[in-house]
Amino acid sequence: MASSAKNSGSANFERAEKRRDTDHESFLSHKRMRWLKVSVALCLIVIVSYFLVDVEPRHNGGTWYGYTLGTIGALLIVWLSLLGIRKRNMSPGRWSLKAWTSAHVYLGLALIVIGTMHTGFQLGWNVHTLAWALMMLVVISGIYGISAYATLPRSLSNNAREMTRGQMVEALAAIDRQLETAAQPLDRGEADAVIAALGQDVFKAGFLARLTGTYPRCATARAQNSFPAGSINKAEEKVSALLGRRKAQLGQIRRHMRYRALLEVWLFIHVPATIALIAALAAHIISVFYYW
Repeated sequence: MASSAKNSGSANFERAEKRRDTDHESFLSHKRMRWLKVSVALCLIVIVSYFLVDVEPRHNGGTWYGYTLGTIGALLIVWLSLLGIRKRNMSPGRWSLKAWTSAHVYLGLALIVIGTMHTGFQLGWNVHTLAWALMMLVVISGIYGISAYATLPRSLSNNAREMTRGQMVEALAAIDRQLETAAQPLDRGEADAVIAALGQDVFKAGFLARLTGTYPRCATARAQNSFPAGSINKAEEKVSALLGRRKAQLGQIRRHMRYRALLEVWLFIHVPATIALIAALAAHIISVFYYW
């Protein structure tokens, strides 16, 4: 009995360890990169068969081989587009969200080979090429998304220095309260520069400014320039130092916003392009059968 209980406890421990390892496993390396291997095998089959199959007069989407690849590609596109729906249904097991995302990434990359071989490199100004171009746009934006999620979270964490966004804003507010008091003895021009800095909305910035982290109209930087070195009394020196601290705190908040924008910008391309791709794919299929 004791031996049986010991074996059972050992088995439970191993299962718990295996589950913990799986929980910390990246979707890119899920199940020892199972879907990468499937994708590579699929691409190799398509490439080899492309050169082995003899079609007349030449490879294009209208041959039996082109129809075969087109059908595989169309089914893959529809299935891959269902990831957004799948995210709303969390479940463990073989088709967990992590497994589905892994398949989404690697089979999505395989579409580059399948879709291009389907065209037989016969591209032109038509709805068929539009569908291929939109597919490539979706894939390329997806590659950017993978790269962003692989690198930017660490940059976000390093920039935050264990502070939440709310704590960053509160730290800025504390500096602002000190600035309001310190600016009281200043003359009108200097005080107006500080007031302009305090009145500028930290989060009111254009998308391009957030994305690049460039703020040429920063009122805090302009206010700091109002206190040139060498002609500063004690009151001005204190205000100048506080403006320097405010600028540094703004820099942390703006870097946070930039990293968030870089994480999210690809979705503004990926999702609309996917919808456009499905519409173009439908038009492509309908036109093919109409003229068949």
